[in-house]
Amino acid sequence: MLEAMNRTLHLDLGERSYPIFIGPQLLAQTQYYRPYIRARQVMLVSNETVAPLYLDKVREALCDYHLEQVILPDGEAYKNLDILTRIFDALLEKRFNRTCCLVALGGGVVGDMTGFAAASYQRGVDFIQIPTTLLAQVDSSVGGKTGVNHPLGKNMIGAFHQPRCVLADTDTLKTLDDRQLSAGLAEVIKYGLIMDATFFAWLEDNSAQLLARDPEALAYAIERSCQCKAAIVAADERESGQRALLNFGHTFGHAIETGMGYGNWLHGEAVAAGMSMAADLSVRHGWLAAAELARIRRLLVALGLPVEPPAELDRRRFGELMAVDKKALDSGLPLILLQAIGAAAVRSDYDRRLLECTLQGDVPMTGS
Repeated sequence: MLEAMNRTLHLDLGERSYPIFIGPQLLAQTQYYRPYIRARQVMLVSNETVAPLYLDKVREALCDYHLEQVILPDGEAYKNLDILTRIFDALLEKRFNRTCCLVALGGGVVGDMTGFAAASYQRGVDFIQIPTTLLAQVDSSVGGKTGVNHPLGKNMIGAFHQPRCVLADTDTLKTLDDRQLSAGLAEVIKYGLIMDATFFAWLEDNSAQLLARDPEALAYAIERSCQCKAAIVAADERESGQRALLNFGHTFGHAIETGMGYGNWLHGEAVAAGMSMAADLSVRHGWLAAAELARIRRLLVALGLPVEPPAELDRRRFGELMAVDKKALDSGLPLILLQAIGAAAVRSDYDRRLLECTLQGDVPMTGS
């Protein structure tokens, strides 16, 4: 019965291709790991919240390997170079060699940090992603973006490094709190907005089922999100073009996270407000109908997400934080804006005065 519920996707990147496994009770099954671990040394990386729940199951599945582990503090506030060093310390103290494999068991912070450690240790070793939050399952575990934050900017230090495989065990979502579930749904909504209007309409029709953690609804949302991301990453692995669409709402959102202090707003919450702001700016230019902005905001609210940035974040400071973004170019800061629900584009031709209106929260134009 469980096998019938499992789904397998493939991210096609030539010799760096890998599978994405989606389904219940995956993390305890050895067969999902063995083909992707090429040597004996395995370093398990988790955090203080997730490790007590799931680490023993992973250790049992990998009991034939030489296992070591490092447990990190939990939270975005700890996604920095100082905490990253703990992974390197463990690898060096246990004399792990360049054939070792790291296993990231946790949410996006653990996955990003473990991936960056794997990209850097001895100039690159293998790693496996076991995302345990919805946000990580639909977004951060797939695509090979790894890194840490800096006090002046989110994810400004990192590398592209693809995992050997991704195990998205849907049972781990049972222990996710409601706020984290909603935060993950923000990234799910993003895929509907940038490339799949039919999926967006499905989310509108199934918002109650998703919040109720209906297993089939969640599994479909994860599968469709991963399909969207895999298609974009396969076409543009290192973000030279189309992959930038995945940043919809993120330039605004990263400014919120940095300005409020990492961890005070969850990543998905900040992205939700950022998507609402990006849609607002699209309406001001006449590129997006005002009625579609209303639909976007209704769905965000229905799924427990904010549609406005924090009132206490100074708007001048907001603009300064947006300028310190890893997507900034010599020519300025491109933004991902909407032409319709399901159709996004990278735009550098937006009016800076209208951006200022969006940041200030002025009444939007009618739109087309």
